[in-house]
Amino acid sequence: MKRKLLSLLLALTCTVSLAACGTKNTTNKDTEKTPEVSETVKDELKPEEGATLVAWESQGPEGEFMKLVTEEFEKKYGVKVTYEEVGPVDAKGKLAQDGPAGVGADVFAAPHDHTGELVASGLIIENTLFADRVTNDYMQAASDAVSFKGQVYGYPTAIETYGLFYNKDIFPEAPKSYEEIIAKAKTFNNAKSNKYAFMWDIGNAYFSHSFIAGGGGYIFGQGGTNKDDVGIDSTGAVEGAKSLIALKEILPVNSADASGQIMEGLFDEGKIGAMINGPWAVQGRTEAGVNFAVAPLPKLTNGDQQSSFSGIRTLFVSAYSKYPKAAQLFASFATSDEMLLKRFELTKQIPPVKALMDADAIKNNEFVAPFLEQAQYAVPMPSIPQMGVVWEPYGAAFSTMWNDGISPETALKNAAKTVREAIAAQK
Repeated sequence: MKRKLLSLLLALTCTVSLAACGTKNTTNKDTEKTPEVSETVKDELKPEEGATLVAWESQGPEGEFMKLVTEEFEKKYGVKVTYEEVGPVDAKGKLAQDGPAGVGADVFAAPHDHTGELVASGLIIENTLFADRVTNDYMQAASDAVSFKGQVYGYPTAIETYGLFYNKDIFPEAPKSYEEIIAKAKTFNNAKSNKYAFMWDIGNAYFSHSFIAGGGGYIFGQGGTNKDDVGIDSTGAVEGAKSLIALKEILPVNSADASGQIMEGLFDEGKIGAMINGPWAVQGRTEAGVNFAVAPLPKLTNGDQQSSFSGIRTLFVSAYSKYPKAAQLFASFATSDEMLLKRFELTKQIPPVKALMDADAIKNNEFVAPFLEQAQYAVPMPSIPQMGVVWEPYGAAFSTMWNDGISPETALKNAAKTVREAIAAQK
């Protein structure tokens, strides 16, 4: 079953991409060495003399991995790399401030949907030394996600989507529909004790878009590439939002009280039966000793399959780096097969390298298969620059319809208007 799902994801990454999968596969089998590059750049693989680097990554398992990479890289190349805790979502704004002053990162982590905006803002440089590795060895969806106008910029570290975490002491079997969750809530919920059968980060558009997409809504048309076709107030989007609002009867809390941190804490205490979360949350729940499992998202109250966003975590090299060769070498070293397998051990995030999908450590992991199964219902986050103006008004729409009783039609229409006006102002 797991092998079948692994094959399914490989096929999926072709179908969700704008370009078809190629047949060329020059995967580097020697994971102890730097990935092969063309003869014309082999003489450029040595870091600049006296190079030192700064790398940004979030805290937690990802940060522990980055610390490991800095240590191994210094052993191999003699280049000192300082790790600093900066979240991927915050890196773009921080680099815009710190980069010109010469105190920003040389290499930093960011989600793939920032690619277009990072390029347009002149904050990153092309992956000039290892683009062939990304194009040939990675899944097509990952390669496309970190490219812009045909040029490769990023160094992908993980492909991810989210699923349903459920406490097996509360739900012995994975809920297949929200009707099952609603039924459980009638006997399990206790608002005074903060006990709820189900919770998710309501005001976070990354997660709540799963209801919109399940109903047929979308962010941008033409596979997320047409900035002039905003679909968050489409008929399908409104229908999906109605399924979201239908869950308020079993989760009567303010959206601010359902944040990721609050939700995970309650889940660890056995007060949440099920929650929407991603592979990054596996380790914390395991360390908390929760008897849990992961499953694909349930069917919506209207009978439609709930979708999800898929994303590519990636590293980028700053345009402000004084040592671009060393920075590119570090980013490539961090995303070599050997390092990505170690990253998987620490984070349980799936490396988007074709050859690694069949590695025993990945295909035999009990938490991989559910996310791969959900991936067949996932849609990739748009990576065009205009995606940057979507998140805030879109997230606010979910909060207002949930907290204030604003109708889905009105909330989504207002959000779409804000997005369209912001895009028009950019022209």
